[in-house]
Amino acid sequence: MRIFAIADLHGNYSKIVGLLEKAGKIDLALVAGDITNFGPDEKVIELLEYFDVPVLAVPGNCDHPSILEMLESSNAVNLHHKSHAIGDTVFIGSGGSNPTPFCTPFEMQECDIASGIEEMIVAAESNNMKVVLLTHAPPYGILDEVPSGHVGCTSFLAFIGRVQLIVCGHIHEARGVVRTEGTVIVNPGMAASGNAALIEMRDDGQEHKIEVQFLHI
Repeated sequence: MRIFAIADLHGNYSKIVGLLEKAGKIDLALVAGDITNFGPDEKVIELLEYFDVPVLAVPGNCDHPSILEMLESSNAVNLHHKSHAIGDTVFIGSGGSNPTPFCTPFEMQECDIASGIEEMIVAAESNNMKVVLLTHAPPYGILDEVPSGHVGCTSFLAFIGRVQLIVCGHIHEARGVVRTEGTVIVNPGMAASGNAALIEMRDDGQEHKIEVQFLHI
């Protein structure tokens, strides 16, 4: 499975065509939030016009909560606190972010941001499914550092080692990949600045392999 991953578009889709050309053949796209820059929600429809593969998305803290209604009525799959199975892989999502100093539109308390994810992971585990977690905020201490320190979500740490892949965004300067306890965490970088990631998930015998290629134009 070849996954095109983007985050932090902030309403600027000018780089998408070039990034898709660099990616080549893909099976689906993951959008890790901040689809708009504080609206309007209708920008979702504009974004989807660039894709001819399934798009799974969560909102970011700079999106208004009302964007969930737009995602639900669009051709995208709204993954916020939901799951979606493709083959032997379950995609689970959580949008928005834990509280920031900036009072952005879509922030949640730690106790709410991971609502329902544990139950969805348990269900996937019971069916021997691989799990991909799509979030806007990164796990605390992983790809989450800003000058003031670590600002990630502590609730997501409970899922390290239990999911195969986490795709996140939020921290523009933290583009990168971290592999820990059997989980691969990817921040594809700010799409508005021409960044994306191409993630290939495949099985070699009994081993799950995840390869990550960063794209930039």
